Amino acid sequence: MAAVTSVVEQYLARIESGCVPLHEGAVADYIPELASVDPDRFALSLVVHDGHIYSAGDTTTEFTIQSISKALTYALVLAEYGVQLVDSHIGVEPSGEAFNEVSVDTSSRHPRNPMINAGALTAAALLIRPETLPDRPTSREEWAPHLDAAFARILDFYSGCAGRRLSMDDAVYRSEMATGSRNRAIAYMLESFGVFPSHPQAAVDLYVRQCSIRVTTDDLAVIGSTFANGGVNPRTGRRMIEGDVVRRVLSVMTTCGMYDGAGDWVTTVGLPAKSGVGGGILAVLPGQLGIGVFSPRLDQHGNSVRGVRACRLLSDDLGLHMFTVARESRVTIRSVFDGREWEPSTRDRTAREAGFLRAHRDRIRVLQLQGDLTFSGVESVVRRVESLGDRADVVVFDMSRVGTVDEVSRRLLIGLMRLRAGDGTGWVVIDPDAALDPPDRHGTAAAPAPRDDRLDARVRIATSVPEATAAAEDLLLATAQL
Repeated sequence: MAAVTSVVEQYLARIESGCVPLHEGAVADYIPELASVDPDRFALSLVVHDGHIYSAGDTTTEFTIQSISKALTYALVLAEYGVQLVDSHIGVEPSGEAFNEVSVDTSSRHPRNPMINAGALTAAALLIRPETLPDRPTSREEWAPHLDAAFARILDFYSGCAGRRLSMDDAVYRSEMATGSRNRAIAYMLESFGVFPSHPQAAVDLYVRQCSIRVTTDDLAVIGSTFANGGVNPRTGRRMIEGDVVRRVLSVMTTCGMYDGAGDWVTTVGLPAKSGVGGGILAVLPGQLGIGVFSPRLDQHGNSVRGVRACRLLSDDLGLHMFTVARESRVTIRSVFDGREWEPSTRDRTAREAGFLRAHRDRIRVLQLQGDLTFSGVESVVRRVESLGDRADVVVFDMSRVGTVDEVSRRLLIGLMRLRAGDGTGWVVIDPDAALDPPDRHGTAAAPAPRDDRLDARVRIATSVPEATAAAEDLLLATAQL
């Protein structure tokens, strides 16, 4: 059987087609190197709980992580120095202001949160704070070795979360250092308040280095899945962060990660997220998946226009909003077995047909599903079926224990059946409650079309196991052309 395209990636391609026509926004031209990027690039990646990657668009394109790095460095300083010390330098309250505002708490004069530049510069400064050094460095020659060591820790941590070795874009670093007067002003202002934990120039240099690290959307999605997985990279199995740090970082990302657009983001998308002026967005659905999006045109908040659109479509379609309550079973696939475990049907067969069925009943594969089917569960079903390759001539979905099926999951299952039926696979669906029937415009089950007409000639709908057994046998016999 020829290799088939994943129906999940086909779905992501449809998300891409819904975003690419958007041409609003502009690239971050205040950084010369970013001003020259192709504004029409688009990439989308999704990494599920076990580390499997789905992607669409320009997913091999590298871009600089920019402000998405703020969430990672905040996690690193929390892990190295603990909540108490970090809280004594950086708050966790939303600022409601643009990312590069000179924003501090009026009483403590500490940055309001780590997701704005003032807080991110302070987090970088903590990694080279004078308490860890024998003397407070005053010149570049004195603090350069300590800055190099701090950046090495940052790069190791980011790489571990991404599951591959990352590197810095030297051209972007130099471009940002040459135009970073505002960041230097913020750092010196904080030092003038007596609250900055290191040399301002050193902190700015380290912060710009971390912003200049190259990533792809696959990298962002893997990083997101590492956070979603409680701090363990699902592709490498390596624990990068403790669970209490993950919880704190995701909480701050939820309230502060999208700057002064955070309120709209939380209500419409509902995922912890962090954006960067390079055009990237990292989003996390705790316990389930990570999302990485890239498109360089930015809105007035500094967030990717197409990236925000893609995340909204995913959240709406897949029910990803973190406050969506679903009766989802953690184990969508209840059991998998082949046709030898079923009693033969009572349908009359010729001796030749009966002999063929006895010899080849293992070519029927049965998947018993359960619970309410949403994307995270159906994705594992789709991948399980796709992994069968040519080892099954007939696949049976037993949906008699299924409650409801959301619209995207219904489309994915029907798309999978149509795609594989086109390659010769026969399908039987035990669907006594018409779970695969589309809802009508009022959200209730529509009057079903003739059941076998909804899909394909090689897809049969049954209401019971005996009916399904007979239909599976008929489809298997059709492959023999007896």
